[in-house]
Order: sequence, then C-alpha cells, then structure tokens
Amino acid sequence: MHRSRASGRGRGRGNDRGRGPGRGRRTDMADKRARNEATQEASKRRRLNNEDEDLPVYATRFSKEEIEAQGKKPKKKVAVMLGYSGSGYKGMQLNHHEKTIEGDLFSAFVAAGAISKANADDPKKSSLVRCARTDRGVHAAGNVISLKMIIEDPDIVKKINERLSPQIRVWGVERTNGSFSAYQLCDSRIYEYLIPTYCFLPPHPESFLGTELPKLAEEAGDLPGYKERQNEVSSFWKETEEKHVKPFLDSLDPELSASIHQALYDIEPRMIDNQSDIAPKNALGADQCEINSMTTEVQPTSNPADLGRDNIQPAAEPDSGHISNQGLLEPLNKDPERPSSSNSLSGATIAEDESLKEGEHIDQGTDPSEDFLRAVEDPPAYSGRPPMSPLETAIKQLKNIIIAAKKAYRIDPRRLARVQSVLGLYLGTHNFHNYTISKLPRDPSAKRVIKSFNVAPKPITINDTEWLSLKVHGQSFMMHQIRKMVTMATLIVRCGCPEERMNESYGHERLTIPKAPSLGLLLERPVFDTYNNKKRVEDVEGKGEVAFDKYEKEIEDFKQREIYERIFREEDAHDT
Repeated sequence: MHRSRASGRGRGRGNDRGRGPGRGRRTDMADKRARNEATQEASKRRRLNNEDEDLPVYATRFSKEEIEAQGKKPKKKVAVMLGYSGSGYKGMQLNHHEKTIEGDLFSAFVAAGAISKANADDPKKSSLVRCARTDRGVHAAGNVISLKMIIEDPDIVKKINERLSPQIRVWGVERTNGSFSAYQLCDSRIYEYLIPTYCFLPPHPESFLGTELPKLAEEAGDLPGYKERQNEVSSFWKETEEKHVKPFLDSLDPELSASIHQALYDIEPRMIDNQSDIAPKNALGADQCEINSMTTEVQPTSNPADLGRDNIQPAAEPDSGHISNQGLLEPLNKDPERPSSSNSLSGATIAEDESLKEGEHIDQGTDPSEDFLRAVEDPPAYSGRPPMSPLETAIKQLKNIIIAAKKAYRIDPRRLARVQSVLGLYLGTHNFHNYTISKLPRDPSAKRVIKSFNVAPKPITINDTEWLSLKVHGQSFMMHQIRKMVTMATLIVRCGCPEERMNESYGHERLTIPKAPSLGLLLERPVFDTYNNKKRVEDVEGKGEVAFDKYEKEIEDFKQREIYERIFREEDAHDT
C-alpha cells in the first residue's frame, strides 16, 4: 500500500508538466527580486558614501535639506490618462539614457509637485506601471499609467501639462483602488493605422514583380481569378503612362529616354540575380515596395499564393539587412538614428529604415543603371557631389510625375470592400507566430484574440492624398504584430492574391512578413470595462472610471494637430 502511494506520487509528478514551468517562473521571480534588492542596496551605499551615481536622464536628485523643506504629503493611487505623438521619442518606456514619453512625464510630475522630491530619483518608489508600451515613433491618442501621486492640488493636471511639450498631453487623473494596475487590469486595446490608398495599387506591369504575378497565377490555374481581383485597377498604369509619362519622355532626347527605361526596368532582375547588397528605390515609384521588401519573391514559385513563403530554408530575420534568394527583400539600413518616417507602405519602403546603407559608395560610370542608383539615393549620402547629370535630372522629374499620379489615385469601392474582406480574416483566435519575432509555431503565447479589424468606409483626403483609417481591437498584441498584419493585408490586395493566403499564415510554416512603418500607427485607447463595471457596482465615492469619453473633444483636437497632421506632413516631406 505504501509502495503504491509512493508510485502514484511519482507518476503524478512525472506527468504534471505544468509544475516545471511554474517552478521556473517562481525561480525567475526570486532571481529578479534579488537583483532588484542588490541594485537598491548598491545605490543606497553610493548615496551614503557620497559617491557619484549615473542617474537616468529623467531622474532628479534633491538634497536632504530640500526634501525636508518640502515635507511629506499624502499619496493616492491614480490612473493618469494621456496622449502623445511619438515622433522624436525613443518609445514610451523609461530608458536610462534616451528621451522617452515616460521620462518626460516623470520629470513633469516632479516639477509640478505630483511626485515628492524624495521620490524624484526613482519611478519605482511611486509604483509607476504603464498600460501599453509603444515603440519608437508610435503615437497614442489614449494611454494609461498607474502610480501613487500627490493630487491634493485641484490644478495638478494643468500644472503637469504646463511642464510638458505640446506633443504630450495629460487628459485627466482618476483615483483608483489601491491594487489598481494599468497593465494587469486592461481588458483590451484599440489601435489605428493610417495608410495612403495608393498602397493598394498593383505593381507596375513592367517591373519584376509585375511581370511575375501573372505568370505565377497562370501556372496555378488562377489567372482568371487574378485578373478579376485586379480588374478595378488594371488600367491605372496604362493611363498614367499615356497621360503623364509618355508626354514627358517624348520631350526628351531619344537616347536619354531609352536610358531612363533601361535604368528603371532592366536593373531589378540583374540585381536580384546577382544577389547584390544594394536594393534601389524605383525612381518611378511603380514597384518600390516589391524592391524594398514589400512583396518580392526572388525565386518564382508555382503558385501565386506562395509569395512570401520560405521555400528552401528559414529566411533571415526581417531586420537582417540583406537580400535572400529564399525570401523577401529585407531592410538594408541599420542606422538607429535614421527616422522611421522615411519608410512608407506607399513608396520606397515597407520595413523600417530601408535604403542604401549610410555612407555606401556607388562608383560613377556610364552604366545607366548606376546613374539611376545615384539619382534615387537619399541626398545626404551624396553631399558634395557634382551637379546631377541630364539622366539623373530626368529621372528625378519623372519620379515626381509618377508620385503625383499615385497621390491622385482614389480607391474604387470594390477595392475598398476587398480591403475590409481581407481584414475580416483576422477576427477570432489565431496563431500569430509569423507576425512577430522570436516566436515558435507551438508557443502558446503566439495565440492572440482579434475582436474587430475595420477600415473606415469613407477615406479622408489630406494634401491631395487619399488615406484609409484601419482600426484593430484586440486583447493584446505582440511586438510588430499590428504592423505586420497591415503589411500582409496590403500585400494580398495589392498583388491580387487569393484570400486563402491569409489562413496559411496561421499555420506552422515560417513566413517572412515585413512590418509596415511605425509612422502611421497610433494607440487609440485601452479598454477597462471589467474594472469600470465592478466600480459601478461598488459605487466607491471619490473614485472615477478609467475611460476617455469625457475627454473626446480634446483628444480629437490633439489627434488632428499633433498626430494626423504630423503623419501627413512627414509622409509628404519624404515624397513616398
């Protein structure tokens, strides 16, 4: 009997696979707690010994006399509702040496007296927790942080905003339960992505991808379906050539006109075949996305649905900065200081920081392809160069003509309906391991719930360019997930792929999906329905709901001024 119980216990421990990870998590938490305590103890010793300490950029160290003169004031657990434009900031999260949204907020709290001088050197003393971390360049119309604050001053919100740049606004401060956590109690989050409608135009028919797509569709027996899915945009490039491109080329010297055509269309297969490390931006803007990683499959497959699939071996990570002959063309520029606003679904790039590597030299020569590369490279890389050649000048003029034609495009209702149909394929619970980094197909954390993903039925026109607003509502999102979701939907519509391709991306096979630029992404608002409903039942006096409804007008004005206009301005400035 005793042996049987022992045997049973042994089998139970062996078969209980959930305990191992649990013990591991507890060990990790203990290790983290020990590290934090060691760090705090070391910091305390340095203060007692009057040793210099490397303070974070957001922290302030006050003298003992200044702290005592301020005295102690009661702190309350609160939810701070805020909005911000992420341009110029290294993301939301506190960073020891970099300028971030939370860093500026914390400094403003201290300056306004919402955080005491005794706690001004460490946000942990105020139990600061963010609801949603946004990456560099990502905006938020609504976000929430929870912390302990001094809120006895009725003008505390006004005083905080006076110490912030116009890019960051605090909408309000609400008292909460002592156990409130902006991260733990958030039910879901709503994000918005703004994208120009010309991102859904098909590749130029003479580009590499433009010639490959019909071939692949025919091989798969889907040519009629492909033509039907591209029917409403099938005449765009022909009309653009006849109305804008041909008159311009006819005005040029015949030899110059021929050189332009060779530079524009003969360069792509040559560069792909040679696996060059330089992926040019197409001067016409006709197929820039496929050149710079939006869609190009450099080895043709037998099925148009195979675009983007790694057919031979797993492709390198999307940030590896090289051209692979098994996957998509990947971003090349790895300079972290390069603004992400230069990347666009609409023009030269889809992934972050794509272009020729900074300082990369291209020898001058008589090859029109080389002239083309120099003509379309970013000006800073060629500072001090001689005046542009006639070929370079002509290509630049032609590029501007095509950009203007693309900006004049207005999306057809049928294509808009297809965009919505493709976005609808995200609804429900799916395995999004292909939409983030460092996630294996069998990782349970890769499964996420999407509650809605809708395109606004009425596009908006700003500065002669038509834009679409895409809004996604989900419980939580992984790194780059939304930006990769936008890319995948755009590729399916743009390339006339069957919608079944979306369902394949949830499978175990590895796909390389570039990420859309951060410029168009903003956090609309987090949702705290469960907490708010519970609070209504309890009806606790003095504690309000964590919601943005009463700040709607201020938020809309802020979005137009600091977010939308900034997105439109930066997009237009880069001619993408």
